[in-house]
Amino acid sequence: MDKINPAAQKYLREKGFRKFSLKAVLFDMDGVLYDSMPNHASSWEQVMRSHGFSMTKEEAYMHEGRTGDDTIDIISRREGKIIGAEERKKMYREKTVAFDACPPVMPMKGSAELLRKVTGNGLFAMLVTGSGQPTLLDSLNSDFPGIFARERMVTSFDVKRGKPNPEPYLTALEKGGLTADEAIVIENAPLGVEAARAAGLFTVVVNTGPLPDSILTNAGADFLLPSIETLSNEWDSIFHSLKIE
Repeated sequence: MDKINPAAQKYLREKGFRKFSLKAVLFDMDGVLYDSMPNHASSWEQVMRSHGFSMTKEEAYMHEGRTGDDTIDIISRREGKIIGAEERKKMYREKTVAFDACPPVMPMKGSAELLRKVTGNGLFAMLVTGSGQPTLLDSLNSDFPGIFARERMVTSFDVKRGKPNPEPYLTALEKGGLTADEAIVIENAPLGVEAARAAGLFTVVVNTGPLPDSILTNAGADFLLPSIETLSNEWDSIFHSLKIE
């Protein structure tokens, strides 16, 4: 029996499902499809510092998945300053400019192959991201042609409450016409894991950043792997296991 089976069986028991009836895989974007978190971290640090706030690159990984508005609000309140909505929008525009000035972001190694395998299994892929970064969203069709239909994307523009609130993943289920037993999530960030689990979804986590594994497992990861490439290499076994009744 493969490694994921005990985690899958535990999930099914806890949720009261007899089996998975997989139709879709819900993908986070930053740190899953794209190796973009180093650029996000450095641009967040730069913009926060320019406004007199302290935010390290390491801390940016802990906020990964939040909307930009929420991230700015949390950091500013922590440091004793309440920022209005218009100023938060201005700061996020500055962050977008800083991100676009960073070195080009490449797809995560193994991501294209994984998406080909997922769709080859007759499943459809959905994007569920807290990002509103136009350059990355615009790159999806060129980097992963024919995979992500706009009606099957959930971005920061589609929700009022970002991760760790379950709204992004609940919105994805609604958009996809799915129930929780019909989809699994691929995540890499603790807030994303919390959101997916709160939405009742089985969550496979790839640790592609600097955070210790324990932070991801404590957030509720059902199954943990060290990279997207590893997930791609093991996908056939994982899919077979999740199809077993």
